[in-house]
Amino acid sequence: MGQWFKKFLPNVYTYRDKFFINCWATLRMFFISGIFSFFLGIVLGVILTITKKGGIKQNRVIFHILDIIINIFRAIPFVILLIFLIPFTRSIVGTAIGVTGAIIPLIFGTVPFFARQVETALANVDSGKLEAARSMGSTTLGLIFRVYLHEAVPELIRVTTITAISLVGLTAMAGAVGAGGLGDFAINYGQGLKHQDIINVCVVVLLVFVCVLQGIGTVLSKKTTNRELFKKRKGE
Repeated sequence: MGQWFKKFLPNVYTYRDKFFINCWATLRMFFISGIFSFFLGIVLGVILTITKKGGIKQNRVIFHILDIIINIFRAIPFVILLIFLIPFTRSIVGTAIGVTGAIIPLIFGTVPFFARQVETALANVDSGKLEAARSMGSTTLGLIFRVYLHEAVPELIRVTTITAISLVGLTAMAGAVGAGGLGDFAINYGQGLKHQDIINVCVVVLLVFVCVLQGIGTVLSKKTTNRELFKKRKGE
């Protein structure tokens, strides 16, 4: 195996230690920022849904404030957002470079997008089920967890998959400003040193990662969709 790498991917073999370190850095950025973004995005998406006009807890002030903030951060290109957040990132984690320095910008770049996706997913929940649950005395939390989130599981899985794939791209982009990871490795050791095999391998690894995420999301979405259809048919 080592001889094959030396022959076809000589530069990847030469810098193999740095390659694996940067693969690990990409995974760390993805999972750490992804976990925070998932929970924050769900919370904000729920708040947008219940406080909008006609929502179960309509509140125009809260809705419009969140709506404006999310629109602002969605409108800022991620590379500019990275630079813009440098002072804030340093004040929070003590550095603006490396994996640690990339987490805060990645969260700010992902949460607004995911919150909108969640809002869209929850908007498709059958209003009749909401009214039925409300007539049976469900509280606001009951409506959120037992109706909104429960009924929207297949759609939430789909939008989470879309967001996760987008986050992979953001982690690679973060490498352009010294965050580490495969983006940084491709730029510094691939483009910078003119090693095309390094760029090719980085692209392939990211493509495989995206395909795995898409595959997992598709399987889970189909399973939960089939579960909901089974329940409906059983009820009939």
